[in-house]
Amino acid sequence: MKNGRLDADGRVDFKSKQSEFAAYIRDPHNNPMPIDVEERRMAMYRELFFNNIEGFLSANFPVLRKIQGDAQWRPLVQDFYAKHPCLSPYFLQIPAEFLDYLQNERDSPEDLPFMLELAHYEWVEMALSIAQEEGITARQDLDNLLKQSVAVSPLAWPLAYQYPVHKIAPGVLPLEPPAQPTFLIVYRNSDDDVNFIEITPLTYRLLDIIQEQDQPLAEACLKQVAGESKHPDPDIIIAGGLQILKELAEKAIIAVV
Repeated sequence: MKNGRLDADGRVDFKSKQSEFAAYIRDPHNNPMPIDVEERRMAMYRELFFNNIEGFLSANFPVLRKIQGDAQWRPLVQDFYAKHPCLSPYFLQIPAEFLDYLQNERDSPEDLPFMLELAHYEWVEMALSIAQEEGITARQDLDNLLKQSVAVSPLAWPLAYQYPVHKIAPGVLPLEPPAQPTFLIVYRNSDDDVNFIEITPLTYRLLDIIQEQDQPLAEACLKQVAGESKHPDPDIIIAGGLQILKELAEKAIIAVV
């Protein structure tokens, strides 16, 4: 059998034909065109498939798309399309596949240094918008929070980046990471809107401590972060941290259990 045409019994080997067709659609510069399909039709198929992928990625990575421009964006998508073996048939998984490609396969000195972090931040927004986990109810009765157990909502993700990804735009393109990392919480509220807030390193560490344990007491978490801070007056850290926990509970980022 040659060119995926016939098997040993003289029948069309559809699996081989499908692989031949897909290889050319993905990367026509390095794969032969199927000989029994006219060039015009193959060009139409290729444009259709590529445009579907490109449009979906543009919708899910709008800031990255905007700062790249056509000259950089389309070759980037083409490289992903040609090289990355997507393991899921679902369109909603394509952004995660693209992120995997950027992290593990992409290697270009021309890429902006923050590209992976920006893509991850934009992916988080999409992932939270479709997450199936149940959110939590915002709490207002927080007078005794210090003695109550707390947990981070499954729809609230604390994140740390080298670059200020939430500020990147066509006119804001940092080529070197700033001295201080960026800490964020990206969360989905009760109206299913995805929002973010910028937080301090201490708040990020406090949330990290809460996530390391199973519904710990708020007081214990605050004492731990106060001790790690080496502040000469730990009570100041505890009081400030308690106020932060209350604000996060009011936004349904922290569950009080």
